[in-house]
Amino acid sequence: MTRLGAILLGAILFAGPALAAPIGVLVEERARADYAESLPLDGEYQITVKDAPEGEVVTLAEFWMDPRSGKFLANAVLATGDVQRIGGLALITLPVPVPTRRLLPDELIMEDDLAVMRMPVGRVGAYVMTDIDEVIGKQVRRVLTPGRPIQTQSIINPLVINRGDRVEISFSDGLLAVSSPGRALGDAHEGQEVRIVNLISNKTVTGIATGEGTVEILQ
Repeated sequence: MTRLGAILLGAILFAGPALAAPIGVLVEERARADYAESLPLDGEYQITVKDAPEGEVVTLAEFWMDPRSGKFLANAVLATGDVQRIGGLALITLPVPVPTRRLLPDELIMEDDLAVMRMPVGRVGAYVMTDIDEVIGKQVRRVLTPGRPIQTQSIINPLVINRGDRVEISFSDGLLAVSSPGRALGDAHEGQEVRIVNLISNKTVTGIATGEGTVEILQ
């Protein structure tokens, strides 16, 4: 028995009966505790140990891990007090929404168009969409391939006005409300500025797209 093992065994005996735990549980606990800032809270762990402990493991005395690759090393303290060096892989996966069919530009993404698959955290880049609720209802900007992660730059908020559309222009100052027909000179999402031509005065003005085919002129 090593000196460290003897010290740990003494501490265990002094504290009372030791409760052994599956090595995968202990590795996940240490990973979540020691690397919380680097690892996703909703990640699922698949633990693979190269050097299986030779007995029941009470705790991990030391623990080192590469958060990106999931490779880890640890000193496993056995119920006998012996310490064994172990290593392995803590593969962490995240839920990622992916298309179930080929989606073309300008299509709106519906819930039925998506499935959720788990991917290793190391393969989920900074620009991959991970929240399915933030994908549903968006408009496709670039072709989306079935089973492939969706990049943030591949989707946009849906357009409510397209260039050339006939729109209704409205203006209100609290006392007076007027409206007139117009034509859009550009595309716009809801809440976005857009230039329009007033078809009555033939003047070009800038307003805010408030909905499908409606533009509000602000004071």
